[in-house]
Amino acid sequence: MISSVTVFCGSSDTVGEKYFGAARELGEKLARRRWRLVYGGGGVGLMGVLSRAVLAHGGHVTGVIPKALLELGVGDRDVSELIVTDGLRDRKAIMDERGDAFVALPGGLGTLEEVLEALTLKQLGYHTKPLAVLDLDGFYEALWTQIQRGIDEGFIKPEFLDLWYLAPDVDALLRYLEAYEPHRYGPKWSRGGRRE
Repeated sequence: MISSVTVFCGSSDTVGEKYFGAARELGEKLARRRWRLVYGGGGVGLMGVLSRAVLAHGGHVTGVIPKALLELGVGDRDVSELIVTDGLRDRKAIMDERGDAFVALPGGLGTLEEVLEALTLKQLGYHTKPLAVLDLDGFYEALWTQIQRGIDEGFIKPEFLDLWYLAPDVDALLRYLEAYEPHRYGPKWSRGGRRE
């Protein structure tokens, strides 16, 4: 059962309005479900819009931000709970631990790295949490294509496509989270790629 969602998303203020609209919609719908938001603690870009939308609709927001970023002035101190970390690695560990599910909105290099780490950890069996990405207007299509190529070339097992869900809109993303049944991944492998 989901009570909190860790959301990865961009911090740029120069992206199109459709992305801000999706962040607002997700924030409102998380709050209406009484799902707590756990996010990177930023007050700019989609991060800030998402956090403010949750709070505006009576929800709870936990921001997790490294001290260096907070000192740069890009953090949001007006959240329900603010956790300040020494660096990015402990920030991610707390975000991973606090959320019952992972969601990614469109974002930049940091968001891509967070999505790939969540996928990798799920593949290896470190967690069985749902992972859904908002594939707004095909934003994540190229990443899906790259993973499919890894499957075609024998680097990735075909069943690992099921590690995540590419949602065309916010409602589809939330339906996936609500209906999610965990799977187990991460069999032990011997040399030569055979199961032990």
